[in-house]
Amino acid sequence: MRRHGCMLLGAVMVVAVCGAAWAASDQAMKLRGDNGLSEFAPPEAFLAGNFLADETEPAFIFGKVRDFTKSLACPATWLIEAGERRRIEARGQSPGPVEYSLYLEADCPGKVIYYVFVDRSINSAQWLEWRRQFHKNKADPHYGVAKAGLEQAAQNGFVVDGELRFVALNGDLLLKRPEDILAGELKFQPIYDLKKNQALSK
Repeated sequence: MRRHGCMLLGAVMVVAVCGAAWAASDQAMKLRGDNGLSEFAPPEAFLAGNFLADETEPAFIFGKVRDFTKSLACPATWLIEAGERRRIEARGQSPGPVEYSLYLEADCPGKVIYYVFVDRSINSAQWLEWRRQFHKNKADPHYGVAKAGLEQAAQNGFVVDGELRFVALNGDLLLKRPEDILAGELKFQPIYDLKKNQALSK
């Protein structure tokens, strides 16, 4: 995940979170530069959509991405890589499904946490088609169980528009499953059980 970018960033970047202005920490600014990240405003469909926290064998659907962002204890900022930004800008020239990664940066005292999401709100109904270009004929058996569960969930009113793929601490990927991190230390509880195909009471 560590990559050296050629982007020059100012020593202090002021961003707005929940209406309050704050300066990103030096550590956060360095990581943004190392990874070629800049601020980005995600589409409303993604922020207002539900999300998964496991790509191949999700057990749960979590609530809205926006609610997760608000639940974080540290100031949070959405970021995107330069290459992904270019892909979004060019997507009108490329018919078919499109997905891209977004970084939700939690700038905490002494540490910076990245929650790496995939926005699939553009092609929510075609997410398996997107994966076929990478996995070819292995896509269907690889994602078949997840596809069936997500289709049933959608029929029950729980459509998914995003995925939390990775969690990184100070630039290093954590090996723990994002589902376990959400329901564990973050106490961000799921709203739908994909194994039982039923909504969960809060």
